[in-house]
Amino acid sequence: MKEVQSGMVHNNFAVNTTVIGNISASSDIRIDGSLQGNVECAGKVIIGETSRVQGNITAANAEINGKVNGNITIKDTLTLKATSRIEGDIATQILIIEPKAVFNGGCKMQHEKTVAAK
Repeated sequence: MKEVQSGMVHNNFAVNTTVIGNISASSDIRIDGSLQGNVECAGKVIIGETSRVQGNITAANAEINGKVNGNITIKDTLTLKATSRIEGDIATQILIIEPKAVFNGGCKMQHEKTVAAK
């Protein structure tokens, strides 16, 4: 874990790091390596451009720059950057998709209480 200037703690998995198993975090998390498992985060999940995630992501907010093969459930805002490639279904309140992002799956835009209940 790393402490940032704001005093908030966040988790960071660097490039060339491979994690096999589920991750549960109460604070923000950034993944720049590979993950085979699910992510549950009370804060924001950032999937770096070099990342490969095979599993589901559940979080308050997320920014995807790399590849995700799994379903994504976000309580508030999901941003798919131009370098992202998503293979799976999305449920979120707010969806931002940059040009050149690839998304193959279904999408449900829902009220906060409905998304959080999933």
